[in-house]
Amino acid sequence: VSVTMALRSLPRLVPALQRAAPAWQLLQAREMSTAYDVGKSTNIKWHEGAVPTETKEALMDQRGCVLWFTGLSGSGKSTVACTLEHALAERGKVTALLDGDNIRHGLNKNLGFSADDRQENIRRIGEVSKLFHDAGLITLVSFISPYRRDRDAVRARLPPGRFIEVFMKVPIDVCEQRDPKGLYKKARAGKLKGFTGIDDPYEEPLNAEVVLEAYDPSGKQYKPELLAEKLLEYLESKKLLTGKN
Repeated sequence: VSVTMALRSLPRLVPALQRAAPAWQLLQAREMSTAYDVGKSTNIKWHEGAVPTETKEALMDQRGCVLWFTGLSGSGKSTVACTLEHALAERGKVTALLDGDNIRHGLNKNLGFSADDRQENIRRIGEVSKLFHDAGLITLVSFISPYRRDRDAVRARLPPGRFIEVFMKVPIDVCEQRDPKGLYKKARAGKLKGFTGIDDPYEEPLNAEVVLEAYDPSGKQYKPELLAEKLLEYLESKKLLTGKN
């Protein structure tokens, strides 16, 4: 009797088995794929997530992207990034804010400010920002990131149009007047070595997607809210604030 019942139910099982076949074949292929080396990591292979980025973007009604704020210390990177994050939250958008000083409290606390450590600092945060992008988040990254090659390396890790370089084009004399942490004063007094803009170079972006300046043509200082609004307009123009195709 049990055999007869099993035979009767077979037609209903066939479609389900056919649907499961591609997934099973994919799993088999993954198991059979050869592991490889990446840098110093050996015998590894990439595993795709079960939920595509596009599905996550549709759920949040936005596109994953990275806004990379770069500029001298005191140029207003963190202030504008925080202001923009509040504006995005008011619109119901999901964000992540990665600040240079904050990251050095944990993930990058073992790095100093030598050229090699600065490069590794940006490499790590670039990989973190890519993970957030892949999860569909609008990621705001506020780092001096003085070297052009390091910023370009992060750009290369993201799909076209998803890395948005935001250059805070503020003259060093203005940054030095602000000097929120007193670092320029220390650097000028010789108490702080390797400080960007004083005795370490800052390489300005050549083709930043967005350039934000400190003052309007009349000499009036821009408010952070206005600069954040300019960034919102950019995101809207690129259809990054919607998850719909």
